[in-house]
Amino acid sequence: MRILLTNDDGYHAPGLKVLEEIARAISDDIWIVAPAEEQSGAGHSLTLTRPIRVRRFDDRRFAVAGTPTDAVMMALAKIMVDAKPDLILSGVNRGANLAEDVTYSGTVSAAMEGALAGVRSIALSQTYAREGMGDIVPFGAARAWGTKVLTPLLEAPLAPRTLVNINFPPVDAEAVCGIRVSAQGLRDYGRLQIVTNRDPRGYDYHWFALGPTIETPAHATDLEAIADGFIAVTPLHLDLTHHQSLDMLAEAYR
Repeated sequence: MRILLTNDDGYHAPGLKVLEEIARAISDDIWIVAPAEEQSGAGHSLTLTRPIRVRRFDDRRFAVAGTPTDAVMMALAKIMVDAKPDLILSGVNRGANLAEDVTYSGTVSAAMEGALAGVRSIALSQTYAREGMGDIVPFGAARAWGTKVLTPLLEAPLAPRTLVNINFPPVDAEAVCGIRVSAQGLRDYGRLQIVTNRDPRGYDYHWFALGPTIETPAHATDLEAIADGFIAVTPLHLDLTHHQSLDMLAEAYR
């Protein structure tokens, strides 16, 4: 199995090294094409107004001066055009990609691009307790559980243009409660808080604080799976059409 690795934290990110460890337990045919610099929050953006430069480290390792989407497009259309991957793994992201985070996430968007191209694609993220941690992210749960979580997905009959989003909980590997297949959650943005302070020059600046999680029956969402200490595995699809509204809107235009 030929596996392409990418991310949104950049070519030199510790999480990419963890992802390579996970991938090498599956295959020796590993390629890395990742953004040269951190692109967190880039979403599914691509670069259209400047040239894209690629730095080659060896025959199977490349850094792309662009977004995660740029990296995957460059891999599929140029770098690996004669040796296309069977699987794309994106991550392991530093921090969670849960609920509506998936719409902002460069990690998930790299997997989206792979899914659009018809390649089996999976995003992986390591949740961590941010308070007092700074940039220190313990990847123990991802490192210990990564291959075990991926293995059933390698042959699963995934529908076309779908991807799988995996999040590891912020606990030690031995404290992980298991794996839970979960729906995408939703935070309550009606309770969004904006924290305002003033800088030394007298100008206000603002921080967004995320609203609380909406609890669901049986704790069915990715947010709740992580809160309960489980690895959250969430299938996503790229058709954003709200099919239930098609007939209603068609009637409105008559």
